[in-house]
Amino acid sequence: MRGRGKALLWRLGQAAITLWLLSFIIFCALALAKGDAATARLAGSGSGSAQQVRDLRAQLGLDKPLLTRYRLWLGGALRGDLGTSYLSGRPVSELLLDRGRFSLALGGSAALLLVVLAFSAGIGCGLHPGGVADRLIGTLSLVLAALPEFVTGTLLVLLFALTLRWLPALSLVSDERSLWAQWPLFILPVLTLVSVCLAQNIRLIRAGVMRASASAACESARLNGVAERRVVLHWVLPEVLSYVLPVLARYITYLFGGALIAETLFGWPGLAASLLNATLSRDTPVVMGIAMAICCLTVLLNALADGLTALFTPAAGREGR
Repeated sequence: MRGRGKALLWRLGQAAITLWLLSFIIFCALALAKGDAATARLAGSGSGSAQQVRDLRAQLGLDKPLLTRYRLWLGGALRGDLGTSYLSGRPVSELLLDRGRFSLALGGSAALLLVVLAFSAGIGCGLHPGGVADRLIGTLSLVLAALPEFVTGTLLVLLFALTLRWLPALSLVSDERSLWAQWPLFILPVLTLVSVCLAQNIRLIRAGVMRASASAACESARLNGVAERRVVLHWVLPEVLSYVLPVLARYITYLFGGALIAETLFGWPGLAASLLNATLSRDTPVVMGIAMAICCLTVLLNALADGLTALFTPAAGREGR
């Protein structure tokens, strides 16, 4: 029990250091970029003089040294205050809640579909390698992996929106209705996101199933009359989970982080478009808030994947014995 406590503290310490380093690197990268929010608001549009730019820079605190600005931002972030947008004056936390729910809904739907399709296809192909379904799914997954995300999204729009007219081409979300009541708006963005991640996960799960299914433990269970479904649940699946979870966690992080191309292509009102606009306008508080939210989600999902891997690996070993 004491060893587990130390391991947990060590992981928490690693996560905290990782997030701190990421925040410092992102903050410095934004500071090193050409221009700042003052020039983007005034000089960039040609509506302000050099003195007005200097005054605005002082008003926003951009005239302070880099380390001072980072220290002020970090102190506020540790207190739960992510600052306010340089351009709109809106609290960053409010923007995260407003836009983040759309990205979480889209990413959660895509992650759920990815898990269902990847495990269904991967387990089926792994248990029956070389069959018709295995060859068909393998070919289709390779085609999807070879297509860039914007090409897949464009083809889906051409087929389902412009030709068949089954689905809307743009995700024009209405605030007057529940988001889930507008489920047709999810379909094309979710399919576009999943197409990028599906092939690699199917191949990993297929390889894991083939390796586990050919193990001595599975062969012994089958010879003893254990039903195939029980063999898959008790011997094959735990080993496959320990094999694929770390990679799957990275793909799910990508889905929750909000793919810029998919959100932009379909006009999805998530964090990706806000992050792009804030980066172009040098709106540091917004960029830092969104980036650190994605970093925290990445660290959390990877820690969860590590914990589940440690949980299932000994289970597989015990079943094997």
